[in-house]
Amino acid sequence: QVQLVESGGGLVQPGGSLRLSCAASGSIFSINYMDWYRQAPGKQRELVAAVRSGGNTNFADSVKGRFTISRDNAKNTVYLQMNSLKPEDTAVYYCRALYSSKWYWGQGTQVTVSS
Repeated sequence: QVQLVESGGGLVQPGGSLRLSCAASGSIFSINYMDWYRQAPGKQRELVAAVRSGGNTNFADSVKGRFTISRDNAKNTVYLQMNSLKPEDTAVYYCRALYSSKWYWGQGTQVTVSS
């Protein structure tokens, strides 16, 4: 069983930065795949970024060049560094992890980009 806890969301001005963290807890040894989704009101949930245990990463076109995803495998933690934030980045951000052929979701953290 895996529990994911996100943190780091909040209110930020356009052009600002935030760093989100997602820590996995439970009786686990490793997680092969972790990623971030987001969902804005009235919008579909979309994949933002993903990272595998070896460090291979993937990003949505809308965030390429602005967001960075990284992992601390020893701590089973994934980070999302968000730079040059835009109002359209406003959403609830969720982390997800694949462990023992099961997907686990965090509770989500709100990111609001507004002047």
